[in-house]
Amino acid sequence: MIYSAEVQHMCSVAKGAYHGPAPIPEEGKWVQVKEIKDVSGFTHGIGWCAPQQGCCKLTLNVKEGIIEEALVETLGCSGMTHSAAMASEILIGKTLLEALNTDLVCDAINTAMRELFLQIVYGRSQSAFSEDGLAVGASLEDLGKGLRSQVGTMFATKAKGPRYLEMAEGYVTRIALDEDDLITGYEFINLGKMMDFIKKGDDANEALKKAKGNYGRFADAAKYIDPRHE
Repeated sequence: MIYSAEVQHMCSVAKGAYHGPAPIPEEGKWVQVKEIKDVSGFTHGIGWCAPQQGCCKLTLNVKEGIIEEALVETLGCSGMTHSAAMASEILIGKTLLEALNTDLVCDAINTAMRELFLQIVYGRSQSAFSEDGLAVGASLEDLGKGLRSQVGTMFATKAKGPRYLEMAEGYVTRIALDEDDLITGYEFINLGKMMDFIKKGDDANEALKKAKGNYGRFADAAKYIDPRHE
């Protein structure tokens, strides 16, 4: 190590008491984090690319500094889905610090990784006060039984009003309107359930019927419209 001439000619002064870093909550314990292996936690974060044409929700389960589980969900950019595929392979098994300094292919995923790093090393994880944290595989609970991301897609114009295209329940097939043309409900297909029915041997048309549902005052509508074609 090189010291400047000014420092070399200084006299030594003893350093006072050292108490270490402030402890942070981790999986039901208070931990003084001094090395990456001291970090554990389950958390989510959002990232975006520079032109902001897409975003990423990243979920990580970190145990003793190692990423044991990763859920990568992307929205708004077709290329980003392929980036997510690569990132899912890249992330697992890396330390938090490695992942922070690894190209995760898409800038939105890189930004999400940065946000998660900040959360987890400052003790702001979802599992901060959960004894022993969350089991590896916990992120799948966010996806539900159909293992599909929760997506909301709406389109609206001043001239023609709103169109519900996709809700948490699924792909919207019809919108219910009352006598004043106000939305009172919608019909949807749960695509995850539909594919499960088909995989079990159901005819596609039968599977579609079984996977349909509706929300709101759908049955009492004055009329119905197809949000994609009307």
